[in-house]
Amino acid sequence: MIKRRRTIAVKVREVTIGSSAPVVIQSMTKVPTVEIGRCVRQINQLVLAGCRLLRIAVPTRADTAAFAKIVQKVNVPLIADVHFSPARAIEAIEAGAAKIRLNPGNIKKRESILRIIDSAKMHKIAIRVGINEASIRDLKKQDVPLKKRTALMLREMKKYVRLFENRNFTQLVLSAKSSDVIRTIKINRTIAEHFDYPIHLGLTHAGLPEDARIPSAVTLGTLLAEGIGDTIRVSAAGSPVIETEIAKQILIALGLYQRPTVELIVCPMCARAKIDITRLARRVGKALPATDKPLRVAVMGCVVNGPGEAADADLAVCAAKNKGYIYRKGRKFSTVPESKIIPALLKELKRL
Repeated sequence: MIKRRRTIAVKVREVTIGSSAPVVIQSMTKVPTVEIGRCVRQINQLVLAGCRLLRIAVPTRADTAAFAKIVQKVNVPLIADVHFSPARAIEAIEAGAAKIRLNPGNIKKRESILRIIDSAKMHKIAIRVGINEASIRDLKKQDVPLKKRTALMLREMKKYVRLFENRNFTQLVLSAKSSDVIRTIKINRTIAEHFDYPIHLGLTHAGLPEDARIPSAVTLGTLLAEGIGDTIRVSAAGSPVIETEIAKQILIALGLYQRPTVELIVCPMCARAKIDITRLARRVGKALPATDKPLRVAVMGCVVNGPGEAADADLAVCAAKNKGYIYRKGRKFSTVPESKIIPALLKELKRL
């Protein structure tokens, strides 16, 4: 089990962030906020996919007005994403935001920040201080070395957080993002050393979904394996549901996903395989039913690694020529023809 970094616990309505609370998946709506119906539909899709927090951009007064209506139509805490306008932050808080996100690179005036803090305290909501590398003026040159980049981002974070602490505001979540894997890992390790607030993890923009998977998994997986990170978002172009699925896969791989799910383990195949394992695994994956508890199913290609993987799975098949050996909790109990493998697995899944 991964030993999570201990932090201050932050409440975002019914969701607790930090310390022993589960890592929370969040995403962001990608339709115009003023199109309330579309926004609500996308939020509901994301909740079904596994999101427990949703962020919505509110760049204009019309957006915060729409935000107030959206809050009334969904059953998930909503975060207002604020970048340039202190007025939008106040409007979003009054509209029912459970949390707002501020960017220190874009809202700098002390008086404005203090006004936002006081409003958040009055409404008992949380705030994420989210630094983007690209929004810090001194980091827009490409030749700034890693050590200096980290120091500059940490300096910005300390200046901002000090204002909150001087106001006795501790319902804070921190984040520092870059589009670069190594820089994102480095700055988040540094922030974890200097603060005891929860940390939100993500890359600023990882690319198209097929290109976003690996850099997101490397970045978030590295930090989460070190116990760093309390909420995560995978940023990819396209459907936010795909972002959520990638985030879920990262958490499952680390044993950090709490919702019931079936984890499918598949043999990579080699010359020993006598059955098309990829085809079989895809058929098994499509046939797997919904479950009310976490289960691990292994589809293996031969008896070399198969029994070992089967021992670590709730249910497994080790394929041989024209047949499959079915294992339950590591013990072989049945041999079936290839055509009967999937029915046999589904029958045992129901028993489990």
